[in-house]
Amino acid sequence: MPTAFATTTTPTQSSNIAPAPSKIIHRIRTHPTLPPHRRKIYLTLLTVPAGRWTTYAALAKHLGTSPRAIGAAMRLNPFAPDVPCHRVLGGPGRLVGYSGGPGAAPGKAKEGVGMKRRLLEGEGVCFDGEGVARGICFVDFERM
Repeated sequence: MPTAFATTTTPTQSSNIAPAPSKIIHRIRTHPTLPPHRRKIYLTLLTVPAGRWTTYAALAKHLGTSPRAIGAAMRLNPFAPDVPCHRVLGGPGRLVGYSGGPGAAPGKAKEGVGMKRRLLEGEGVCFDGEGVARGICFVDFERM
């Protein structure tokens, strides 16, 4: 059984990526105040398919930035749930850092992590008893 520590996917797993709706891609590309680095992060995140998850570190490594920058972009995501920030987990697949979208009240992190888990479970992701996602961290990001 694959573990959360694995860092690659097979070509057949990657081929399950559904194309992102052109409407959300257009909204991201034409957003008037979105900084270019966040635009790049959100477009890349669209390539993580439903039922899969990645980490702040994996996304950061792919984009040449820091996990904290990825976390900040997730916290400020104006496109949720269309841009699925709930699919980004802490290492190695731990449920962390979900506030439920922009403008969420401070102190809602614990409640938000529960929501993140429910969203992921609804997509077919399973967790162990300690809240660590099972499966392989998605790293086959595509350019949008």
